[in-house]
Amino acid sequence: MLELLNVNPSSGEPIYRQLTEQVVRLIVGGQLQSGQVLPSVRQMAEHLAVNPMTVSRAVQQLVEQGWLERRRGQPTRVAARESNSAQDQTTLMTPQIDALIAQAQQLGIPLETLQALLQKRWSNK
Repeated sequence: MLELLNVNPSSGEPIYRQLTEQVVRLIVGGQLQSGQVLPSVRQMAEHLAVNPMTVSRAVQQLVEQGWLERRRGQPTRVAARESNSAQDQTTLMTPQIDALIAQAQQLGIPLETLQALLQKRWSNK
């Protein structure tokens, strides 16, 4: 699992938030399954070369959001989720979509042109 995580310290986004978003994407994308044990905070911090408190903050947020579960004396696990994966995927994309729409509107790009551009890029992937 550690090989799936990476952070960019020079990014404007805080490291704990980068880590939080990556773990959520791994869960929604199916790379992390319900009940799967996560590496320890120390192992993740060493792998990412970041402060363990940063990793601990990200893990705590994920626990509070219901993505992970922690029980005293046991490793942190991916929480069982009843929500719809498609809904989670859509929710994860919303900020990027909003940013794209805002940029297109600032540039005066009509919706039809944006849709055509998306379709073209989608077909090329």
